[in-house]
Amino acid sequence: MMKRQLPLLVLVFCLFSRGALIASTDEAEKRLKTAVNQVTEIAAHAPDRNALATGVKPTLQNILSFETMTRRAVGPGWRQFTPEQQKEAIGLFTTLIIRTYTAKFTPGELPSVTFKAASSPAPGRVEIPTTSSYKGSHYDVVYRLDESDGWRITDVVIEGVSMIANYRTQFDAEFKQGGAEAVIKALNRSLATSK
Repeated sequence: MMKRQLPLLVLVFCLFSRGALIASTDEAEKRLKTAVNQVTEIAAHAPDRNALATGVKPTLQNILSFETMTRRAVGPGWRQFTPEQQKEAIGLFTTLIIRTYTAKFTPGELPSVTFKAASSPAPGRVEIPTTSSYKGSHYDVVYRLDESDGWRITDVVIEGVSMIANYRTQFDAEFKQGGAEAVIKALNRSLATSK
């Protein structure tokens, strides 16, 4: 009797797991689409880049987990930052990402984003591939979201290059040379050149 029930239990479990996965990817995709629409709307009416950066900041802070992104970009050395250094690094990294993001756009010229089928590489994680079209060019962009952050973006992969991995290479070298202070100085230098 028990042997006959086991396949049925496995099937029910698989169907339940699949349903939960679809609900998770749907929720993450809905959240991302809402944020993309908000940013596009703000970009459509921003008179200049400063207004664009100021306008999109609340939306980006709501959809991007800057704390997680900063921690992952710094890597293992993050544990050696004091709480004050961590807070400073998160603030600097947040400003750098917002500036870098908004510098790619001309206010009034809107990108077109096509969403593709989302996938879940692990429980609590969703990857949403998109194609962004802007000024005649097309870019493959994958957004990685974590549920532990309330379905917030924790990495962006542009044309196969992870933003977090790219920064980690830079920050790891800085950390090895001068610890947390060297990373903070590198962030300040990057901000100074991104104005």
